[in-house]
Amino acid sequence: MDPLGKRSPAGLPTVWYVALLAPGFISEFMARCAMCQREDVLHFVRKTTRASFVTASMEHPVGSDGIDVRVKGRHWAEGVSEIFRGLFSNDIGIDLGTANTLVYVKGKGIVLREPSVVAIHTGTKSVLAVGEEAKRMLGRTPGNITAIRPMKDGVIADFQLAEAMLKAFIAKVQSRWKLRRPRIVIAVPSGITEVERRAVQESAQRAGAREVYLIEEPMAAAIGVGLPIQEPAGNMIVDIGGGTTEVAIIALSGVVYCRSIRVAGDELDEAIMNYMRRAYNLMIGERTAEEIKIRLGSAYPLEKESSMEVRGRDLVAGLPKILTITSQEVREAMAEPVSVIVESVRITLERCPPELSADLVERGIVLAGGGALLRGMDRLLAEETGLPVHVAEDPLSAVAEGTGKILEEFGYLEKIAKGGKRG
Repeated sequence: MDPLGKRSPAGLPTVWYVALLAPGFISEFMARCAMCQREDVLHFVRKTTRASFVTASMEHPVGSDGIDVRVKGRHWAEGVSEIFRGLFSNDIGIDLGTANTLVYVKGKGIVLREPSVVAIHTGTKSVLAVGEEAKRMLGRTPGNITAIRPMKDGVIADFQLAEAMLKAFIAKVQSRWKLRRPRIVIAVPSGITEVERRAVQESAQRAGAREVYLIEEPMAAAIGVGLPIQEPAGNMIVDIGGGTTEVAIIALSGVVYCRSIRVAGDELDEAIMNYMRRAYNLMIGERTAEEIKIRLGSAYPLEKESSMEVRGRDLVAGLPKILTITSQEVREAMAEPVSVIVESVRITLERCPPELSADLVERGIVLAGGGALLRGMDRLLAEETGLPVHVAEDPLSAVAEGTGKILEEFGYLEKIAKGGKRG
């Protein structure tokens, strides 16, 4: 008799779940699965218990079943516990960024880092690719395929594509054996409207979330980098993402003051594209601009300046063209958006209560987000503010790590998640 009673693994009868709780029953369960040739279930048990299973052999019978199913490694009870954690514990933290999406799975850490890009068929509107595969298509697609960023300035610009992207990413990190929809914590910019907040919640629900909690990005980043946010002392975080820059002062697990501007990594890329068009009549794409920013970009004069070749299309001749640009030129191109970010930090410091300002003199400012990797950004901010500036150990992962820490200590940190639960 099939141990699943002709039902799919996701539809295991309740009696089998109860039986699985008994230490040692897995051997019986696997024996029956082996007899019925249920390789799908055997594969699942092997995977979720992380134990080394010896293939069942008719040559070494055990009891009336005639199957020898031996398990090396973990104790049965521990294996059972892992099975049930795999089946029921599926909390997820998401850094839904304009440029990249990171997914944190409780107990596993960050398991996915992919560009927030979706490729669709222009005629049928069907999704062809998501993430890294879709990003490779940016600017290189034929007429019937379009690569789109469903997020803009930190918020959802295309509801349907954002939902499809979330669904695809969740499917990548979730086992098909999950019996419950996941509980999800999503980091959002602090300056978004109630309508934009609701759009994020509804997209996550439609993508398969059981409950959705929203947390402001600067709070998530502060938690992710390990700032002592619970103390009655001021902590300052500057999170420079792809679509927004979040500057916040945090104390006693709350945001004392926060400033959110829609100037960040994407605007730096756009500034480089505009400079190339204005100075050289050369049109370049988003990916080329991003590569220039990464290789030559800086916010402060470098000890050793560098240069690189850039390929694009000559706007006058209409032909491909190659030229060389320097890091000084790139710094000049990005000067305006960088100054906007610096000014935002200055304004936040001016609004800071005096007692917390005294704390910041000692603790300084912590930089997170992809923009923190812009060379010289810390030196420029230190020079402009007179405060020590520290770059987070892993600035790209700060927000996602913050959502993960909330998942790990959900009972205590639930109060700082905004928007309540939905679903």
